[in-house]
Amino acid sequence: MKTGKIPENVWKRSVLKNIQTKRKEVTTGAGKGGNCAIFSLGGQKMTAVSSYTGHWIGKSAPRFALHGSINALAASGADVVAAEVSVLLPEESEEADIKALTVQLEEECAVLGIQIAGCCMGISDAVRYPVITVTGVGTLQEGDAVSIERMTPGLDIVASKWIGLTGTLFIVENKESELLSRYPARFLKEAKGFDRFLSVVPEAATAIKSGVCAMHSVEEGGIFGALWEMAAGAGVGLEIDLKKIPVRQETIEICEFFELNPYETASGGCLLMAADRGGDLVAELEKMHIPATVIGKTTGNNDRIVMNGEERRFLEPRKPDEIYKVMVR
Repeated sequence: MKTGKIPENVWKRSVLKNIQTKRKEVTTGAGKGGNCAIFSLGGQKMTAVSSYTGHWIGKSAPRFALHGSINALAASGADVVAAEVSVLLPEESEEADIKALTVQLEEECAVLGIQIAGCCMGISDAVRYPVITVTGVGTLQEGDAVSIERMTPGLDIVASKWIGLTGTLFIVENKESELLSRYPARFLKEAKGFDRFLSVVPEAATAIKSGVCAMHSVEEGGIFGALWEMAAGAGVGLEIDLKKIPVRQETIEICEFFELNPYETASGGCLLMAADRGGDLVAELEKMHIPATVIGKTTGNNDRIVMNGEERRFLEPRKPDEIYKVMVR
């Protein structure tokens, strides 16, 4: 198999199909399109848990893993309170590497207002790059959770900020010398600043207050993969306008340099939201200085279509992220 998440058909056939044991306390568990489990342990307050494993190289790898977990929790409607961290490091790692990794995680958690509740680190000759797993824990009131299963035909699909943020940041951090052969340093400096956009917690909180029906954090596989997962999980169709999908010029040019598809490139920091009145949601987000765009609608059939002017193409199940083409260079 290729590097990255396992294919959807393999996951359904060999993972989901074999998870049979059920508990009444687990109100939302493993399922299509969802990245978060929700537990009811009595009373009105519920607990949400989401894990994310990152194995990218580069100094932002801890940041990517943390936001991957926290963003999934925010997309479920949870208020995130803590994170458990588990790290497996290659043998050539030094104590300075361990300290830098921990400091980066703590700095991000301080900004988000969450605590690192546990941190386990080990060394292994089985890995070439750090493998970082972050399990975020949050709380929410019963009835406040949003779920992809609540999506119905006729909803607007809203995307926050821009696609390709994590992918762009990863490439600039790891391939800067190559990029400098074409682009000025100030151009790459702007792309490096994308790390300030990686959290979707602010837009998720605004969307919850605005009565959003469902949310999905865009991570590996890019916007095309996230749209497929969202629609497949809800059993609805999609009509998406490619020209309305928000993307930064830095992302377009850097992806062109390495011949990558920006729509299939890691897009942490972008949140998909399904709402009855997408225009109203966009207006509320803009009040919070969060850019957002209505990019399409859900439909009552199983066709998941992306339109580019007169051209129409069908979405496919999530593919391996384009970023891995650069990682192996």
